[in-house]
Amino acid sequence: MLGRLKPQYLFILVVIGLLALYFLFGSLFGGKKAHNVAEAKTTADTQPSVQVKLAPETVRQVDVVLRGRTEAARAVVVRSETAGVVAATPAAEGSFVRRGHVLCRLAVDARQASVDQARAMLRSRQLQRQAAAQLAEKGYRSQTQVLEAQAALDAAQAQVRQAEIALAQVNIRAPFDGVFDKRDAEIGTYLAPGQACGTMIELNPLLVVGDVPETDAARLRVGAPATAKLVGGQLLNGRVRYVAQDADPQTRTYHLEVAVQNPANVVRSGLSAELRIGAGAGAAHLVPVSALVLDAAGRQGVRYVLADNRVAFAPVTVLEETGDGMWVTGLAGAVRVITVGQSFVADGQKVRVAAAR
Repeated sequence: MLGRLKPQYLFILVVIGLLALYFLFGSLFGGKKAHNVAEAKTTADTQPSVQVKLAPETVRQVDVVLRGRTEAARAVVVRSETAGVVAATPAAEGSFVRRGHVLCRLAVDARQASVDQARAMLRSRQLQRQAAAQLAEKGYRSQTQVLEAQAALDAAQAQVRQAEIALAQVNIRAPFDGVFDKRDAEIGTYLAPGQACGTMIELNPLLVVGDVPETDAARLRVGAPATAKLVGGQLLNGRVRYVAQDADPQTRTYHLEVAVQNPANVVRSGLSAELRIGAGAGAAHLVPVSALVLDAAGRQGVRYVLADNRVAFAPVTVLEETGDGMWVTGLAGAVRVITVGQSFVADGQKVRVAAAR
């Protein structure tokens, strides 16, 4: 049949066949390519977009921050050593007194008479001892009698000392420089031995005390520099003088004391304070406050983007909050921290990355 066709018709049929084959193969391979492009475009469109900020690693002073309060270095209840009625209270309650200042004075009663009697006896024993020695030199007294006179003299001296101490005990004195914070006895009060005249507190040096979490206790050392910021904004500088080795069984925290100077006694005991204690230098990163998130386990941290644009999570510890952001530890090296979209992505998920605006 093809042999009966004219040559021009045969040519047309060949051309039409070639065109049909061209469009057939083109639709097959071109469609597959278009499908791949469309699929890639669809995959890219399904990847969430996040904004990141590069956070370089910085060596920074690491501080342990905790709440504390001021406390007197010493607080002593000053008690009477003898019995008597309070005759005077020379120290004003709440005033600063020097060591040895009289806080309460008891009535002397017969104590002065006891001193006078003991001194008179002492003079008599001295004369007897002197006479015994002179007679012994002349052979009228034995050496044993001289020793007996000396023993009587020694006993008289002891009685004088005892009477003088009893007389001195009517003055109840301050045991150290400090503030006479509270008076417990007024004029006319009878004090038995061991009863309180009042309370003395030492405010210089002053202590700032707090309780350190067990996660931070190992980083603190005696002698470490510390700064206490009081509620009024006043700053006190000092050093750690004590860190407990045994934790409180209820709170699992360790008691800590910082000694600061308070020369004018202007800072009172019992004021709230923020303690910042130096714990050495370490690696830290500055991240935006908004970048902090919680993972499924409730840990605080940041999400960041790895080199292959996959999301990762790192728990962090906040060192300090500043106007520029949060200084944290727990990251390593330069990190692309997610600042926008961090709450809508999961660990291991691939994302499209854009620089933070």
